[in-house]
This record gives sequence, structure tokens and C-alpha cells, in this order.
Amino acid sequence: MINALKQLERDAQAEAAALSDRSALEDLKVKYLGRKGLFASVSAKISELSPEEKRLAGQEMNRVKQLLETLFSSKEGSFQSSGDDSVRKIDPTMPGTFRAPGNLHPLTQVMSDVVDIFERLGFCLVDGPEVETERYNFEALNIPLNHPARDSFDTFYLDNGKLLRSQTSTVQIRVMEKMKPPFKIIAPGKVFRPDATDATHSFMFHQIEGLMVDEGVSFADLKGVLFAFAKEFFGPKTKVRFCPHFFPFTEPSADIDIWSEQRQSWLEILGAGLVHPNVLEAVKIDPERYTGFAFGMGVERLAMLRYGVEDIRQFFENDVRFLRQF
Repeated sequence: MINALKQLERDAQAEAAALSDRSALEDLKVKYLGRKGLFASVSAKISELSPEEKRLAGQEMNRVKQLLETLFSSKEGSFQSSGDDSVRKIDPTMPGTFRAPGNLHPLTQVMSDVVDIFERLGFCLVDGPEVETERYNFEALNIPLNHPARDSFDTFYLDNGKLLRSQTSTVQIRVMEKMKPPFKIIAPGKVFRPDATDATHSFMFHQIEGLMVDEGVSFADLKGVLFAFAKEFFGPKTKVRFCPHFFPFTEPSADIDIWSEQRQSWLEILGAGLVHPNVLEAVKIDPERYTGFAFGMGVERLAMLRYGVEDIRQFFENDVRFLRQF
């Protein structure tokens, strides 16, 4: 076996010396050091030897393998230093390859535009976790235990007792727990609800929540901020109306609609209201001293209105023909 290893060494040296290009070198490496190569074939016979012969043969195997690896590595280096013709070169006369620049996803564009508007109104961008507890998703938001939203048909509950947040209002609670008034925050992010997917519903979508808490904040402040947003986002001639509504975490509450000239009808764009005193008490903010307002809007809803998209599923199908339009 030792003689066979030495002969293998001599043969490899001779063949390596005759190599002329990198491709042949790769073939030679496979021939000698591949899984089914000559070295592996010779080495497999070690099981037929006596214990003393195995010790000597093992030493020789290690020496020959290291020599082969060094030999092939050195040969490869010589090809690189000599400018091997098999190495791909750049032809400066060939026309360049054009790669079309990418665009931001339409939902990303809308979120960025909305956040930019509110940042110019003095709101600070914040974020929060997508996996939440019932306290942040329901209890601290004044949503009682028997509320339909807490049913498993309306919320994704996890095996560890937590859930996927169904609204970005959870970020408001986290901010109010850590910060002292006054503050103004805007919180965009994904939310999850087990809705059947159709043209206007998805089990995952995006929301943007806003919150302001300070002394003397009134519904007039809320209206001023949302009027400014609507006219900036949809255009200066946008007509806006407030309609009474109910939300557990705000009181009074309202739906905000804009007039669509194209459809000749009012379209809801977001919900809002003054922060409920119970919510302030839940985060240890004195409702006798501080008041605030909150609002929330669906990003997909805004994008569909802005771009005239009729089916929400188009935002998630990754059809390049659709995405290239934005």
C-alpha cells in the first residue's frame, strides 16, 4: 500500500507538470482527491493491513494527501500569476448589460408619504412588536373580555398564550407606559386578523396609528391635524367629514370620510377620537390633567384610493407587471 501511495504521488506530479490550463487542473484534482478518486481508492485498502502496517500506512497517507493538496494549490497559483487564458476577461467593446432600477413597493411609498406628513406636523416615528399580549392588544385599550374582537375568529392566538397584534394601537400603550406627556407619535406596521382573503380583505395588512397626549388637547386639535393630513395626502381641494362612531379606546369617536369625485360618494379613510379616560388610567396618566386624541388608518385602503386599485391582493402577489406601474 505504501508503494502504491508513492507511485500515486509520482504520477500526480508528472501529470500536474504537464497541465496547460485551469480546467484540466480541476479535472486532475477530482481524479486524485475526489470522493471516488485514486487517493480514496488506495486508502480504502488500509483495512486489509495489520495494526503495525496500518500505523505506517496512515502516516504515509497523511503525507501524500498534504503533498497533493499543496501541489494542486501551487499549480492554481501559477495559473493566476501567469494570466491563464481560461480565466474570463472583460471585453470593453461589448455593450453593457442594462438592469432596470427597482422601485419602492406602493405600500412602502404610501407609508413613507403618510409618516412624512405627520413628522412635519411634529409627530415622532415609533415602532413596536408584532407578537403581543392580551394586555397591550385588548385590556389596556379598554376592550372588555366579552368583546367580539377577542374571539379566536377575529384574532390569531399563539400556543404560548400570546397573539399576533390585530392593531397598531398596541404601540400607543407601550409609548404611554414609558413616556410622560406631552408627546405626539406616529406608528406604522403590520397587523394580523383571520379574515377570509378577498378583494378588500387580507389576513395581514398594514396600519398607521397616531397619538397625541398633552394638557388641554381637544377634538378641535384632532380635526385640525386630520384636515391637514387629508388635504396634503389627497389634494388641497379634498372634502372631509366626521361621522359619529364607536371605538372602545376613544370617546367621542368618529369615522373620517373624504368625498370621491370619481365615485360621487363619501369614502371612509380612517377612524379617530379622543383617548378614553380608562385608557389613560390603564397607563397611569391622570385623565383629569391630560387629554389626547388617537387615530388609525389602513395603508392598503389609502393606497387603493390613491392609485385606483380595486383588489387588495394585487399588493401581495409580487406580479412585476403590477409593481412596475408605481
